[in-house]
Amino acid sequence: MTGRATFWRGGTRLVLASGSATRLQLLEAAGLPVEVIKPVVEERAIEAEYLAMGGPPAGVAAALAEAKALSVSPLTPGRVVLSADQMLTCEGRPFHKPEDAVAAHRQIAALAGRRHELTSAFVLARDGTVIGRGASSAMLAMRPLTQNFVEHYVAQAGRAATTSVGGYQLEGLGIHLFEAIEGDHFTILGLPMLSLLATLRELDLVA
Repeated sequence: MTGRATFWRGGTRLVLASGSATRLQLLEAAGLPVEVIKPVVEERAIEAEYLAMGGPPAGVAAALAEAKALSVSPLTPGRVVLSADQMLTCEGRPFHKPEDAVAAHRQIAALAGRRHELTSAFVLARDGTVIGRGASSAMLAMRPLTQNFVEHYVAQAGRAATTSVGGYQLEGLGIHLFEAIEGDHFTILGLPMLSLLATLRELDLVA
């Protein structure tokens, strides 16, 4: 552990079962020592099974977070594993990370002029058992956009248009797409930090 880890009481470093650079930065900025182990799960299969059982689209984030945490937990005996996921829904329709620039253009055009919901969920696990969980949602209103603007945005955003759900990163050029935002900033970034830290305090894992 580093000298920055002044709030962590969990002994060995927190295991982050996520490849998200943003989530890693949020945790480290909060003074938590983190080791990243990327989970290997079939996300779309888990989502399909969850929805087939009648689960609401917004709940997919929690289902995926649990699957990822429990896939990594057996690999790290005795350690606390954190996983998180995010789901975007617009008028009941789920959206995922665009596969390429063409998909990003199509997705942003579909969201333009509409409100959508971002739900971020996290799960904490240890020794294959869930020990904590939480979720938070935010509402975002994307302003009406011309096709030319969408093309320009996708070209300027580059890889950022395909590395996050919705095709945008609000902390970057994605802010140009919006006219109104309701909700916690950390939730929009993909990790509801206030809820997470409250849960970690309940578990006596942070000061």
